Amino acid sequence: MTLIKSISGIRGTIGGTVDNGLTPIDAVKFAAAYGSWLMERNPGEKIRVVIGRDARISGAMISDLVVSTLLGLGIDVINLGLSTTPTVEVAVPLENAQGGIILTASHNPKQWNALKLLNHTGEFISDEDGKEVLRLAESNELTFCEVDDLGKVIPNDSYLQKHIDHILALDLVDVAAIKAANFKIAVDSVNSSGGIFVTALLQALGVETIYSIHDTPNGQFPHNPEPLPENLKDLSNEVVKQQADLGIAVDPDVDRLCFVCQDGSMFGEEYTLVAVADYVLSHTPGNTVSNLSSTRALRDVTEQKGQKYHAAAVGEVNVVTLMKASKAVIGGEGNGGVIYPASHYGRDALVGIALFLTHLAKSGKDILSLRKSYPSYFISKNKIDLTPDLNMDILLKKVAEKYKNQPISTIDGLKIEFDKQWVHLRKSNTEPIIRIYSESSTAAEADALAHRIISDIKTIANLH
Repeated sequence: MTLIKSISGIRGTIGGTVDNGLTPIDAVKFAAAYGSWLMERNPGEKIRVVIGRDARISGAMISDLVVSTLLGLGIDVINLGLSTTPTVEVAVPLENAQGGIILTASHNPKQWNALKLLNHTGEFISDEDGKEVLRLAESNELTFCEVDDLGKVIPNDSYLQKHIDHILALDLVDVAAIKAANFKIAVDSVNSSGGIFVTALLQALGVETIYSIHDTPNGQFPHNPEPLPENLKDLSNEVVKQQADLGIAVDPDVDRLCFVCQDGSMFGEEYTLVAVADYVLSHTPGNTVSNLSSTRALRDVTEQKGQKYHAAAVGEVNVVTLMKASKAVIGGEGNGGVIYPASHYGRDALVGIALFLTHLAKSGKDILSLRKSYPSYFISKNKIDLTPDLNMDILLKKVAEKYKNQPISTIDGLKIEFDKQWVHLRKSNTEPIIRIYSESSTAAEADALAHRIISDIKTIANLH
């Protein structure tokens, strides 16, 4: 059993003992701490919290626990039910709510669930605020209300349409162009919320031919839900079988997005943001931001257009903070996360789909040709399981010492640059692992660089 408390929320496996998994008691404890934190920040106000969940098997149970806990604090809950992370983010300010909770473990397997915590703007709470919530959770400073002051539940199923209407109203989304392109699109929504939300969006965008697979929102993920090439074989086969123009894959909470080309090959999750940024920058020049583990291609495309690229630490909060500071017009993460400030400051696969399809329709290219038009880099993604006796800080210092003559960044873990190659080592916010990302101009070179660094790590840590 695992329970991880981080900048990405409270994430754990269902079951086990208290404090060692996301048990009902843990769900209640952290929901109570978050609700209490909101009440401290907004004294004298009637607190309202927006809640939505993905289709995980544990979703209804965790939702019932969290909702009831908030009611016990005297907080009103606007319950969107089955929803997406970006939909809840959009709903919070529109409802004038003081906060929001998304119940999803994002790309993690079905055993996991999580509480993702939002502030009044519909953005993830800061690291500092998160630490205060964790402090409250471990304290006994939680006071529940008396019976006459209990909160109430306000069901609201209108936000599927409201989110879609919001997207259609964006200046750079061209419904007429998408409709005229007459796209045939295959979709893998991994049996979660995307089965409802992605289909509804595509129909609203004028896409008439949709081949849906794994679209029943029952939480029975048919494959590992992370939208990586090795998990998208069904989608690839469906694209080829149906002679579709492209395939679309999202993760369970619909904040990550990647595409499959018409020949069944991967567009590359790293290139989702690159393509969308190319389109946005062509119409609204400005800066871009991605995290340290994202492809160099975004930097190349940004600089080609005479604009400035900035790199942030991994984590949506960090990316958003730097986007605001640098006044970026587009940003996100190389895992298929698109953040478009003209919409809202959150990764939104639905916004990404609308912008990408507009770009593809207006380019006059097929998706494979569009992919080939961008600088070619390949990222190798590897991981090492953390052990209790593995000191991450000492390990990174020793690796840094070995490569001290190379350009090094320690903003987030350790990033080492070798001309147009790089490798990034960091402790995961969501799993008990060390992530190792490497990039080069070929897949073989990226893999070779990763394996070289992994060998260094194993030697230093005596893991051989």
